[in-house]
Amino acid sequence: MPDIPEAALSWTYLRAGGPGGQHQNKTESAVQLRYNISLGDLPEDTVSRLKKLAGKRLTDSGDIIIESREHRSRLMNANSALRKLNDLIAQALIEPKKRKPTRPTRASRERRLGAKKQLSEKKQDRKKPLI
Repeated sequence: MPDIPEAALSWTYLRAGGPGGQHQNKTESAVQLRYNISLGDLPEDTVSRLKKLAGKRLTDSGDIIIESREHRSRLMNANSALRKLNDLIAQALIEPKKRKPTRPTRASRERRLGAKKQLSEKKQDRKKPLI
């Protein structure tokens, strides 16, 4: 797991919605984390997988936006957002296995053809005989 450079991260704090009373209406406990892909030193193939995994969270400028608002504490939300980013990068670092093309076995081909023949005969039996 590569270290994420601090220059690639930018933090924004916002008000979290939902119930909470007077204190909740004036505190900014929700966290929005922006990760600039171009500033992070990741290999090119990892970057392409990361962009695919980010989906809607990827902006046109090349930032991944991760929001966290599940905790009441700003620090816990910041840790949660960082953990989500780390999980996303860790998932992108995993190189997918290349598929080895295989051929069906002789027995499986014979089973398939036998089943097709049996179904064909069944349908032939349903037809009215030509007189």
